[in-house]
Amino acid sequence: MLTLTLAATLMPLLALFAALEAWLLVRRGKHYDWKQYWASIGDVVGRVAVVAVAGAGLVGIALYAVWDWRIATLGMDRWWHWAVLVLGSDFLYYWMHRAEHRVRWFWLHHAVHHTPQQFAFSAAYRLGWVSRLVCTPVFFAPLVLIGIPVPVVLVALTANLTYQFWLHTELIGRLPAPIEYVFNTPSHHRAHHANHAPYIDRNYGGVLILFDRLFGTFQAETAEHPPRYGLVEPFSSYNPFRIVAHPWLGMARDLRRSRSLGEALRVVFGPPEYKPASTNADTAEAAHQHGTAP
Repeated sequence: MLTLTLAATLMPLLALFAALEAWLLVRRGKHYDWKQYWASIGDVVGRVAVVAVAGAGLVGIALYAVWDWRIATLGMDRWWHWAVLVLGSDFLYYWMHRAEHRVRWFWLHHAVHHTPQQFAFSAAYRLGWVSRLVCTPVFFAPLVLIGIPVPVVLVALTANLTYQFWLHTELIGRLPAPIEYVFNTPSHHRAHHANHAPYIDRNYGGVLILFDRLFGTFQAETAEHPPRYGLVEPFSSYNPFRIVAHPWLGMARDLRRSRSLGEALRVVFGPPEYKPASTNADTAEAAHQHGTAP
Protein backbone atom coordinates (compact mmCIF):
# COMPACT_ATOMS: atom_id res chain seq x y z
CA MET A 1 0.00 0.00 0.00
CA LEU A 2 1.12 3.57 -0.57
CA THR A 3 1.73 4.91 2.90
CA LEU A 4 0.69 8.39 3.92
CA THR A 5 4.21 9.70 3.36
CA LEU A 6 4.67 7.97 0.03
CA ALA A 7 1.31 9.22 -1.21
CA ALA A 8 2.15 12.78 -0.22
CA THR A 9 5.53 12.73 -1.96
CA LEU A 10 4.96 10.55 -5.01
CA MET A 11 1.30 10.91 -5.92
CA PRO A 12 1.46 14.42 -7.44
CA LEU A 13 4.33 13.26 -9.67
CA LEU A 14 2.60 10.00 -10.66
CA ALA A 15 -0.66 11.85 -11.40
CA LEU A 16 1.29 14.31 -13.55
CA PHE A 17 2.88 11.48 -15.54
CA ALA A 18 -0.59 9.95 -15.99
CA ALA A 19 -1.91 13.28 -17.30
CA LEU A 20 1.04 13.59 -19.71
CA GLU A 21 0.31 10.08 -20.98
CA ALA A 22 -3.31 11.13 -21.57
CA TRP A 23 -2.14 14.18 -23.50
CA LEU A 24 0.11 12.03 -25.72
CA LEU A 25 -2.68 9.56 -26.42
CA VAL A 26 -5.12 12.32 -27.36
CA ARG A 27 -2.50 13.94 -29.62
CA ARG A 28 -2.14 10.61 -31.39
CA GLY A 29 -5.88 10.50 -32.00
CA LYS A 30 -6.61 7.85 -29.37
CA HIS A 31 -9.33 7.81 -26.75
CA TYR A 32 -8.47 8.51 -23.14
CA ASP A 33 -10.86 7.75 -20.30
CA TRP A 34 -10.58 10.74 -17.98
CA LYS A 35 -13.25 9.30 -15.69
CA GLN A 36 -10.89 6.39 -15.03
CA TYR A 37 -8.15 8.88 -14.20
CA TRP A 38 -10.28 10.59 -11.55
CA ALA A 39 -11.59 7.29 -10.20
CA SER A 40 -8.00 6.25 -9.50
CA ILE A 41 -7.34 9.57 -7.75
CA GLY A 42 -10.44 8.88 -5.66
CA ASP A 43 -9.05 5.46 -4.77
CA VAL A 44 -5.84 7.08 -3.54
CA VAL A 45 -7.78 9.59 -1.43
CA GLY A 46 -9.77 6.75 0.14
CA ARG A 47 -6.61 4.75 0.81
CA VAL A 48 -4.89 7.70 2.50
CA ALA A 49 -7.99 8.25 4.64
CA VAL A 50 -8.11 4.59 5.70
CA VAL A 51 -4.41 4.58 6.55
CA ALA A 52 -4.76 7.82 8.51
CA VAL A 53 -7.62 6.38 10.57
CA ALA A 54 -6.32 2.83 10.96
CA GLY A 55 -2.74 3.86 11.62
CA ALA A 56 0.00 4.29 9.06
CA GLY A 57 2.35 1.95 10.92
CA LEU A 58 0.25 -1.20 11.14
CA VAL A 59 2.35 -3.08 8.59
CA GLY A 60 5.52 -2.04 10.40
CA ILE A 61 4.06 -3.05 13.77
CA ALA A 62 3.22 -6.52 12.44
CA LEU A 63 6.69 -6.95 10.95
CA TYR A 64 8.39 -5.70 14.11
CA ALA A 65 6.51 -8.41 16.00
CA VAL A 66 8.12 -10.92 13.64
CA TRP A 67 11.51 -9.22 14.16
CA ASP A 68 11.53 -10.45 17.76
CA TRP A 69 11.63 -14.02 16.41
CA ARG A 70 14.41 -13.51 13.83
CA ILE A 71 17.05 -16.22 13.49
CA ALA A 72 19.85 -13.79 12.60
CA THR A 73 20.56 -10.08 12.16
CA LEU A 74 21.89 -8.83 8.84
CA GLY A 75 23.71 -5.53 9.10
CA MET A 76 23.22 -4.78 5.37
CA ASP A 77 26.98 -4.12 5.26
CA ARG A 78 27.88 -6.88 2.80
CA TRP A 79 27.03 -7.23 -0.85
CA TRP A 80 25.23 -10.55 -0.39
CA HIS A 81 22.88 -9.00 2.18
CA TRP A 82 21.61 -6.72 -0.57
CA ALA A 83 21.50 -9.57 -3.08
CA VAL A 84 19.30 -11.53 -0.66
CA LEU A 85 17.07 -8.48 -0.21
CA VAL A 86 16.65 -7.78 -3.94
CA LEU A 87 16.05 -11.38 -5.02
CA GLY A 88 14.16 -12.32 -1.86
CA SER A 89 11.77 -9.37 -2.02
CA ASP A 90 10.95 -10.04 -5.66
CA PHE A 91 10.54 -13.78 -4.98
CA LEU A 92 8.12 -13.06 -2.12
CA TYR A 93 6.31 -10.43 -4.17
CA TYR A 94 5.77 -13.05 -6.89
CA TRP A 95 4.08 -15.42 -4.43
CA MET A 96 2.07 -12.62 -2.81
CA HIS A 97 0.83 -11.47 -6.20
CA ARG A 98 0.05 -15.05 -7.22
CA ALA A 99 -1.94 -15.55 -4.02
CA GLU A 100 -3.81 -12.31 -4.68
CA HIS A 101 -5.08 -13.88 -7.90
CA ARG A 102 -5.67 -17.44 -6.72
CA VAL A 103 -7.06 -17.00 -3.16
CA ARG A 104 -10.30 -15.07 -2.96
CA TRP A 105 -9.55 -13.51 0.43
CA PHE A 106 -6.54 -11.81 -1.09
CA TRP A 107 -8.31 -11.16 -4.42
CA LEU A 108 -10.94 -9.10 -2.58
CA HIS A 109 -8.31 -6.44 -2.09
CA HIS A 110 -6.34 -6.86 -5.32
CA ALA A 111 -9.36 -6.96 -7.65
CA VAL A 112 -9.58 -3.16 -7.36
CA HIS A 113 -6.31 -2.87 -9.27
CA HIS A 114 -7.76 -4.85 -12.19
CA THR A 115 -11.00 -2.88 -12.60
CA PRO A 116 -9.72 -0.29 -15.13
CA GLN A 117 -10.81 -1.09 -18.67
CA GLN A 118 -8.15 1.16 -20.18
CA PHE A 119 -4.54 0.21 -19.52
CA ALA A 120 -2.82 3.43 -18.51
CA PHE A 121 -0.58 4.93 -15.84
CA SER A 122 -3.61 5.90 -13.78
CA ALA A 123 -4.28 2.19 -13.19
CA ALA A 124 -0.90 1.78 -11.48
CA TYR A 125 -1.90 3.54 -8.27
CA ARG A 126 -5.43 2.12 -8.07
CA LEU A 127 -4.54 -0.38 -5.35
CA GLY A 128 -7.56 -0.57 -3.08
CA TRP A 129 -7.67 0.60 0.50
CA VAL A 130 -6.33 -2.25 2.65
CA SER A 131 -4.44 -4.60 0.32
CA ARG A 132 -0.98 -4.02 1.78
CA LEU A 133 -2.31 -4.16 5.34
CA VAL A 134 -3.65 -7.66 4.59
CA CYS A 135 -0.91 -9.12 2.38
CA THR A 136 2.42 -7.52 3.21
CA PRO A 137 2.88 -8.80 6.79
CA VAL A 138 2.04 -12.36 5.71
CA PHE A 139 4.28 -12.64 2.67
CA PHE A 140 7.23 -10.41 3.61
CA ALA A 141 7.70 -11.80 7.13
CA PRO A 142 10.37 -14.30 5.92
CA LEU A 143 12.74 -11.44 5.06
CA VAL A 144 12.39 -10.14 8.62
CA LEU A 145 12.79 -13.64 10.08
CA ILE A 146 16.18 -14.08 8.39
CA GLY A 147 17.32 -10.79 9.88
CA ILE A 148 16.74 -8.00 7.35
CA PRO A 149 15.66 -4.87 9.28
CA VAL A 150 12.00 -3.93 8.96
CA PRO A 151 12.62 -0.43 7.50
CA VAL A 152 14.80 -1.96 4.78
CA VAL A 153 12.08 -4.49 3.93
CA LEU A 154 9.47 -1.73 3.67
CA VAL A 155 11.74 0.34 1.45
CA ALA A 156 12.30 -2.70 -0.79
CA LEU A 157 8.54 -3.21 -1.16
CA THR A 158 8.03 0.48 -1.90
CA ALA A 159 10.76 0.38 -4.54
CA ASN A 160 9.19 -2.72 -6.10
CA LEU A 161 5.78 -1.04 -6.35
CA THR A 162 7.28 2.20 -7.64
CA TYR A 163 9.12 0.33 -10.39
CA GLN A 164 5.81 -1.10 -11.56
CA PHE A 165 4.30 2.30 -12.29
CA TRP A 166 5.89 2.55 -15.75
CA LEU A 167 4.63 -0.93 -16.66
CA HIS A 168 1.04 0.32 -16.92
CA THR A 169 1.01 1.80 -20.41
CA GLU A 170 0.42 0.95 -24.05
CA LEU A 171 2.78 3.70 -25.21
CA ILE A 172 5.85 1.48 -24.75
CA GLY A 173 6.14 -1.52 -27.05
CA ARG A 174 8.46 -4.50 -26.88
CA LEU A 175 11.93 -3.79 -25.51
CA PRO A 176 15.18 -5.55 -26.54
CA ALA A 177 15.03 -9.31 -25.98
CA PRO A 178 17.53 -9.50 -23.07
CA ILE A 179 15.46 -6.95 -21.11
CA GLU A 180 12.20 -8.74 -21.92
CA TYR A 181 13.73 -12.04 -20.77
CA VAL A 182 14.88 -10.84 -17.35
CA PHE A 183 12.67 -7.92 -16.34
CA ASN A 184 8.98 -7.25 -16.04
CA THR A 185 8.09 -4.86 -18.87
CA PRO A 186 4.98 -3.05 -20.13
CA SER A 187 4.46 -5.86 -22.65
CA HIS A 188 4.53 -8.52 -19.92
CA HIS A 189 2.28 -6.48 -17.67
CA ARG A 190 -0.27 -5.84 -20.41
CA ALA A 191 -0.55 -9.62 -20.69
CA HIS A 192 -0.99 -9.84 -16.92
CA HIS A 193 -3.87 -7.34 -16.92
CA ALA A 194 -5.70 -8.95 -19.86
CA ASN A 195 -8.96 -10.65 -18.88
CA HIS A 196 -9.04 -13.47 -21.43
CA ALA A 197 -7.10 -16.54 -22.60
CA PRO A 198 -4.20 -17.09 -22.93
CA TYR A 199 -3.35 -14.38 -20.40
CA ILE A 200 -5.43 -15.23 -17.33
CA ASP A 201 -3.29 -15.74 -14.20
CA ARG A 202 0.05 -15.06 -15.86
CA ASN A 203 3.06 -12.79 -15.28
CA TYR A 204 2.96 -12.19 -11.52
CA GLY A 205 6.48 -10.76 -11.28
CA GLY A 206 7.31 -7.39 -9.77
CA VAL A 207 10.67 -6.19 -11.06
CA LEU A 208 11.80 -9.51 -12.53
CA ILE A 209 9.94 -11.88 -14.84
CA LEU A 210 12.34 -14.75 -14.06
CA PHE A 211 10.15 -16.35 -11.40
CA ASP A 212 7.25 -16.58 -13.86
CA ARG A 213 9.53 -18.37 -16.28
CA LEU A 214 10.77 -20.64 -13.49
CA PHE A 215 7.34 -21.54 -12.08
CA GLY A 216 5.45 -21.85 -15.38
CA THR A 217 3.27 -18.73 -15.20
CA PHE A 218 4.90 -16.73 -17.99
CA GLN A 219 2.93 -15.69 -21.07
CA ALA A 220 4.23 -13.33 -23.73
CA GLU A 221 1.95 -10.73 -25.26
CA THR A 222 0.99 -11.78 -28.79
CA ALA A 223 -0.39 -9.92 -31.79
CA GLU A 224 -2.88 -12.76 -32.32
CA HIS A 225 -4.52 -12.00 -28.96
CA PRO A 226 -4.63 -8.24 -28.31
CA PRO A 227 -5.18 -7.72 -24.58
CA ARG A 228 -8.58 -6.63 -23.31
CA TYR A 229 -8.67 -5.16 -19.83
CA GLY A 230 -10.92 -5.16 -16.80
CA LEU A 231 -12.38 -7.90 -14.63
CA VAL A 232 -13.39 -11.23 -16.17
CA GLU A 233 -16.94 -10.79 -14.90
CA PRO A 234 -18.15 -7.51 -16.46
CA PHE A 235 -18.00 -4.59 -14.06
CA SER A 236 -17.82 -0.90 -14.86
CA SER A 237 -17.94 1.96 -12.39
CA TYR A 238 -16.12 5.21 -11.71
CA ASN A 239 -17.31 5.41 -8.12
CA PRO A 240 -14.38 4.56 -5.79
CA PHE A 241 -16.76 3.21 -3.14
CA ARG A 242 -18.42 0.84 -5.63
CA ILE A 243 -15.04 -0.20 -7.01
CA VAL A 244 -13.79 -1.16 -3.56
CA ALA A 245 -17.08 -2.74 -2.41
CA HIS A 246 -17.79 -4.78 -5.55
CA PRO A 247 -15.61 -7.86 -4.72
CA TRP A 248 -16.93 -7.95 -1.15
CA LEU A 249 -20.55 -7.84 -2.30
CA GLY A 250 -19.86 -10.70 -4.71
CA MET A 251 -18.38 -12.81 -1.93
CA ALA A 252 -21.32 -12.00 0.34
CA ARG A 253 -23.73 -13.26 -2.34
CA ASP A 254 -21.78 -16.49 -2.68
CA LEU A 255 -21.65 -16.97 1.09
CA ARG A 256 -25.45 -16.63 1.26
CA ARG A 257 -25.75 -19.37 -1.37
CA SER A 258 -23.35 -21.72 0.43
CA ARG A 259 -25.04 -24.83 1.81
CA SER A 260 -22.24 -26.06 4.07
CA LEU A 261 -19.25 -24.87 6.06
CA GLY A 262 -17.00 -26.44 3.44
CA GLU A 263 -18.59 -24.42 0.65
CA ALA A 264 -18.37 -21.24 2.71
CA LEU A 265 -14.68 -21.82 3.41
CA ARG A 266 -14.02 -22.41 -0.28
CA VAL A 267 -15.85 -19.21 -1.13
CA VAL A 268 -13.49 -17.26 1.14
CA PHE A 269 -10.21 -19.14 0.72
CA GLY A 270 -10.66 -20.98 -2.57
CA PRO A 271 -9.96 -19.60 -6.04
CA PRO A 272 -11.92 -16.45 -7.00
CA GLU A 273 -13.85 -18.27 -9.72
CA TYR A 274 -15.28 -20.85 -7.30
CA LYS A 275 -19.08 -20.77 -6.98
CA PRO A 276 -21.25 -22.76 -4.53
CA ALA A 277 -23.19 -25.65 -6.04
CA SER A 278 -26.45 -23.80 -5.44
CA THR A 279 -25.29 -21.05 -7.81
CA ASN A 280 -25.09 -23.54 -10.68
CA ALA A 281 -28.48 -24.97 -9.69
CA ASP A 282 -30.05 -21.49 -9.66
CA THR A 283 -28.56 -20.78 -13.10
CA ALA A 284 -29.92 -24.03 -14.51
CA GLU A 285 -33.38 -23.39 -13.00
CA ALA A 286 -33.49 -19.85 -14.43
CA ALA A 287 -32.48 -21.17 -17.85
CA HIS A 288 -35.19 -23.87 -17.66
CA GLN A 289 -37.86 -21.31 -16.77
CA HIS A 290 -36.85 -19.14 -19.72
CA GLY A 291 -36.59 -22.06 -22.10
CA THR A 292 -32.87 -21.57 -22.73
CA ALA A 293 -29.84 -23.76 -22.29
CA PRO A 294 -27.83 -23.04 -19.10
